[in-house]
Amino acid sequence: MGSTTALYLARGGMKVSLIDRGSIAREASGVNAGTLTMHMTRADLIPYAMRGWEMWRDADQWLGLKSGITTTDGLCLAFTEEEADMLRQRSEVRRAAGAPIRIIDRSEARRIEPSLTEKVRLAAHCPIDGHVSAYLTGMAYRRALISDGVNIMERAGVTGIDDLGYGYQINTLAGTIQARRIVLAGGAWLGQMLSWLGINIRIRSLVNQLIVTERLPVTMRTVITVASGLLSLKQFANGTTLIGGGWQGAGGPERNTMSIIPENMIGNTRLAAYAIPALKKTRVVRAWLGPEAETDDAMPIIGPVPGRPGAFVIGSVHSGYTSGPYMGRLMADFILGRESEHPLFPVDRLIKNTLEA
Repeated sequence: MGSTTALYLARGGMKVSLIDRGSIAREASGVNAGTLTMHMTRADLIPYAMRGWEMWRDADQWLGLKSGITTTDGLCLAFTEEEADMLRQRSEVRRAAGAPIRIIDRSEARRIEPSLTEKVRLAAHCPIDGHVSAYLTGMAYRRALISDGVNIMERAGVTGIDDLGYGYQINTLAGTIQARRIVLAGGAWLGQMLSWLGINIRIRSLVNQLIVTERLPVTMRTVITVASGLLSLKQFANGTTLIGGGWQGAGGPERNTMSIIPENMIGNTRLAAYAIPALKKTRVVRAWLGPEAETDDAMPIIGPVPGRPGAFVIGSVHSGYTSGPYMGRLMADFILGRESEHPLFPVDRLIKNTLEA
């Protein structure tokens, strides 16, 4: 989201610097599963995710990402009657919001994905799911940003921001920089970043575990999720399978505090093998952790920072990889004074909730 905002601001004629404490697109973005899905997107965010999916589909044109994107069908599964009821209700709400999702029976689900277990009771089908390589995406953003004249400052952790009245001074480990406008785009770290400007809100960090397996022959071609939200599964072109779905690790968003919970790792792999029995023939190669941000109302924060003219914030979007590029473009359009296609998500509502609590 931050890199897309920077890219479109530069293309809109602004002089832009992108400041990162590490390497760009290598923190939460770099360890993301890269799933592009409507099934796990909140209904209110479906219009944004649909536009985001279109941007991913055309990423070779605006980002220069010519490989690493797979667009395919997505199946969300129900194994119990309770999950089936949940799947019907949530799919109807998402369909009403614009997602091309329909309920299908076991037979049709297994025609779409022959490797699927016979134990599936019901499924929801979406023809525009997919996945993207987070690593290749980061490389593409770097090339595009440099090509469009963005000054990239890496390994320049910010220590604080001073409001100068006419702009801001950003204090970093690599020196200071002054700007008329600033955009905070830090995901799980946005609570700390907003505190630099005297704004206090809660940002909860979810430490998601991700697992990759050995290579297998082509086993599945769809993106698989389950109604409970506890599985995200896809196979890459090299044969490895990525298993995720929100099973939590321990700790906070900082790398040196995060650790894997083995029981959750076992539960995640068992659920994956239950859905796709062929996965019982492979082994886990490695697992890692990635932080995801969540606000009090589980909705994004995108818009101006109250009481700080020229300061903006963007982040904390569930299923954020799908809609991320579009959210960044919306933020850039707002700053450039262009009409927004969809509403932003002001931070004011969360400041009020924090004070009341």
